[in-house]
Amino acid sequence: MQFGVSGTTTSESPARSRFGWSALTPAELKVARMVADGHTNRSVAAALSISPNTVSTHLRSTFTKLDVRSRVRLTRVVLEHDR
Repeated sequence: MQFGVSGTTTSESPARSRFGWSALTPAELKVARMVADGHTNRSVAAALSISPNTVSTHLRSTFTKLDVRSRVRLTRVVLEHDR
């Protein structure tokens, strides 16, 4: 257990994998699925009420974690996983 700034205890969150599907955050998963559905960065941003730059950041992180280099490959990975 760790102590927070206010002196209260906080529980440690379980370690997240660094790579693979389980490494993705909920926001990265939403963005990845929307991209797999054919959305542009701008349409993802509008739908999720975030900036296009934030979408790009999530995509870069997702590409690294899933070891993909294109939106087409990301789409294939998402579709394979969701089957």
